[in-house]
Amino acid sequence: RREKMTANLKLRHQVTKAIRDYLNQADFIDVETPYLTKSTPEGARDFLVPSRVFKNQFYALPQSPQMLKQLLMGAGLERYYQIVRCFRDEDLRGDRQPEFTQVDLEMSFVSEEDVRNLVEGMLKAVVKASKGIELTEAFPIISYAQAMRRFGSDKPDTRIGMELHDVSSVFAQSGFKLFSSAANTEGQFVKAINVKGAGTWPRSQVDKLAEVAAGFGAKGLAWVAFKEDGSVGGPITKFFSPEELETLRAEMSAEPKDLILFAVGGRLETDEILGGMRLHMARVLEVPREGHDFLWVVNFPLFHWDEETQSYASEHMPFTQPNEDQIDLLDTDPLSIGSHTYDFVMDGFEAGGGGMRIHNADLQLRILEKLGFTKERAEAQFGFLMEALTYGAPPMGGFALGLDRVCMLLAGADSIRDVMAFPKTTSGSDLMSAAPSPVTDDQLKEVSLRTL
Repeated sequence: RREKMTANLKLRHQVTKAIRDYLNQADFIDVETPYLTKSTPEGARDFLVPSRVFKNQFYALPQSPQMLKQLLMGAGLERYYQIVRCFRDEDLRGDRQPEFTQVDLEMSFVSEEDVRNLVEGMLKAVVKASKGIELTEAFPIISYAQAMRRFGSDKPDTRIGMELHDVSSVFAQSGFKLFSSAANTEGQFVKAINVKGAGTWPRSQVDKLAEVAAGFGAKGLAWVAFKEDGSVGGPITKFFSPEELETLRAEMSAEPKDLILFAVGGRLETDEILGGMRLHMARVLEVPREGHDFLWVVNFPLFHWDEETQSYASEHMPFTQPNEDQIDLLDTDPLSIGSHTYDFVMDGFEAGGGGMRIHNADLQLRILEKLGFTKERAEAQFGFLMEALTYGAPPMGGFALGLDRVCMLLAGADSIRDVMAFPKTTSGSDLMSAAPSPVTDDQLKEVSLRTL
């Protein structure tokens, strides 16, 4: 009954219609994949469904149709898509729901650029159909490494400025030992952002930012303020020579009223601290974000190191094609391997992602073994895919677009719940139908279960 919600649902309809029209005209075939499938490790907990017929065995609701669309490519369907429900049993927040919708597509005999170009055309059609805006320029493309180095995030909102700068060389000879030590140590950096207008804040207000930075992993927060009267403020300025301050001013394009925030440590550490502070300061200062910000982030690492499990983990997923010229590094330096991956970033949110797929069974097994799978476990969990690859599979690539999130951003809403007809609460419950709810003992007995 609320006009805003009606408008949001109409917008969602326009978005989905534009997607179907675009893909249908591009010779895609809409294929439904099953909701009752096999439990596989894909990064989140599965929703499990007990089987009445197969006692003590379970189906899983799909986190995504990833492996199934690869099988469709091997079966000769060159262009597949569906607008599909996915399910993940993970801790919820404002922009997360236990069930969500993604636009899933896959293409055979294509390059990474082919997939990106098609998806970009689809997204431009969506914006035109839903907002009446004609997008004519190509979406910018930056690498994962550039995104982290410049913005401290792999999903940057480029509208808010405050890019990260490596100022290590400025302080290589500094009397401030924290900075000079990092500047002269391999793998350590001094990085900074320029917060326009915050140089007028009183020191007590700036000092409170250290608590915010601690939430992003900082042990403290060094800062320098360029005052309106031309002076320079901050507790660490006494350690710097006039030449160092002038070089800093030039490097950061600092003007009167600007506040420079620093982070010291390894590259990932400094990027995450300043990336977090960048977003915090943009919110506090209400930095204007006009229009929409579209961006491709490409070439993600193939692996990252999981400190909790002390093992390699996939950055995107286990079926991602590594960069061909780096495959030989699998046994010597896995963390340096890049991949044929691409994320679509909209207004600072990861709104979709995809990549080229491994279509060689031997390489797929090598990747799974690097992720800690034995050959037997790989066969047990992914045997149907491994077998399909041995029959000969085409080069293929795909993409999954978060439909709820794109609709949220186009609607100017604060949560994906605002563009869903029947959303769950942040705790995952449905207040209308009172789900989840108890079931009878007879129902449990039929599926060989009992409650604790």
